[in-house]
Amino acid sequence: MSFKAALEADQEVPESWSSYMTTVYRSRKPPTIGSYDPDKLEAKGREVTKKNEAAFLYVFGSAGSCSTDRANRKAFERWYFTPKMLIDASDRNLETTLFGKKYRSPLLLAPIGVHGLLHPQGELCAATAANKMGVPMIMSTAATRSLEDAAKANGDGPRWYQLYWPRSEPLTLSLLSRAKACGYTACIITLDTMCMGWRPYDLDTAYLPFNHGIGIQVGTSDPVFMQSQGTTLRADEQSPYKGYEYDKIPYPFDPVACDFAREAGDEFHTSLKSLGRNWSRQIHSGLFRTWDEIAFVRKHWEGPLILKGILHVEDAVKAMKAGCDGVVVSNHGGRQVDGAIPALIALEKICDDPRIRRAQQEGNFTILFDSGIRRGSDILKAIALGAQAVLLGRPYMYGLAISGAQGIEEVVRGILCETELTLGLCGFNSLDEIWGKREKVMDKIELGFYS
Repeated sequence: MSFKAALEADQEVPESWSSYMTTVYRSRKPPTIGSYDPDKLEAKGREVTKKNEAAFLYVFGSAGSCSTDRANRKAFERWYFTPKMLIDASDRNLETTLFGKKYRSPLLLAPIGVHGLLHPQGELCAATAANKMGVPMIMSTAATRSLEDAAKANGDGPRWYQLYWPRSEPLTLSLLSRAKACGYTACIITLDTMCMGWRPYDLDTAYLPFNHGIGIQVGTSDPVFMQSQGTTLRADEQSPYKGYEYDKIPYPFDPVACDFAREAGDEFHTSLKSLGRNWSRQIHSGLFRTWDEIAFVRKHWEGPLILKGILHVEDAVKAMKAGCDGVVVSNHGGRQVDGAIPALIALEKICDDPRIRRAQQEGNFTILFDSGIRRGSDILKAIALGAQAVLLGRPYMYGLAISGAQGIEEVVRGILCETELTLGLCGFNSLDEIWGKREKVMDKIELGFYS
C-alpha cells in the first residue's frame, strides 16, 4: 500500500527512509551519536577519542593546509534548490540502479582504511550496519580485518572491493580472486594514492599505523603475500585464510607502546613492523601506474570495474576507452593534493561533457561522486549534477568511533531520511526526476568564493 493510500485509509504508513524521523520522535531518545548535525557529530567523534587523538586526526586530517577539504564543502553552497509547490510527492523513494542492480538508496559506504583505529571490531561494524540497512559497503585494501571476515559479517548485504594496486601481479590476482570468492561484486581501483600525500596532522606526530602492522590485515590474510614473507598461513574454520595472529592487533593503537614492545624483543610486534613495511611497499610504493596497465586488471576482473580519483574530463573519457564501467569523481576527501579542484565542480564539468552524458544515458558508463558529502541536500545536489550515486566517508567513521555499528547506522539513516524529505519538499518523488536535471532543481548563485 502506498503512503498516500495508507493515510487515506487511516492505516500505518509503509516504512521508508523518511519514516526514520517519526521513529526518532516517537522514541523520545537522543541518538547515541549525540547529534545528526555533521559538525556536532565531528565534535563528538573528537571528544570520544580525546585519549587517542592521533587516531581521530588520522581520519579528520587532509593534505597541506586542508584547503581542498574546505573547498569540497564550500562548493555545495553554489547551488540552491528552488522548491515547487502543490505537487503530489506523498510517495517517494530513493532507489537507484547501478550496473544493472537496484539499490534502496544512492549511498554507499566509502572505502576507508584502518577502522580498527576507532573501534576494536574494526570493519566488522561497517559490514554489519551496511547489511542491516541494505546499503553497499566498499571494503578497503587498507583494512584491519580480512576480506573474508568482513564478508561474513556483511552476510547477504551488497559489498564492493577497493583495490590499492600492488606492485606484484601475483598478489594483485590473489586479492581479486579472494574478493570474487567472497561475494564482492564490483572493484574500485584507487588511482590517486600511488604514494601518500603530505598530511601535517599525521607528520607532526609521526603517526602511520601501517608501519606498525595496523591496516595491513588484508595482506596478512593473503597466502601470496605471506608466502613472500616466508610465512605459511594456517587453515581456519571461519575463513580460508588465517592472518598473522591478527586477533592480537592492539586496541587502542599506541605506537609508543609498540615501539617499547619491539625494543624489549617482542617477536609479534617486530614481525608486524616488518610485515607492515613490506605491505606498504606493495600498495603505497610510489610506483605510478599508467593507462595502458588498466588492461591487466580489466582482464582479470569480470564484474564492474570503477576508477576512483578522477577529476579531469579527459581522464573520465580515457576510463571509458580503457573498458572501465565507471568512475568515482573524487579528490580523496582532500587528503592527497592541497589546492585541488573541489570534487563537486569536477563532477559538474565531467557530467557536462556530451561523450560522458551519452554513455550514461545509454547505460554504458556510471558516474559516482565522493568528497564532501555531509547532508542529505548534498546528495541531491550531486545527483542533480549527474552523479548516479555518492560515497559517504568521514561522517560514518565518526559514528563508528562513537558507538560502533549502531553509530554508523544512525549516521546513514539520518542522512538518507534528510535526503528523502528534501526530495519531497522540493516537489519530486524519485531520483529519476532530478538526475542530471540541475536546471529543473537548482539555481547557481555565486557568492564570491569562486568568482
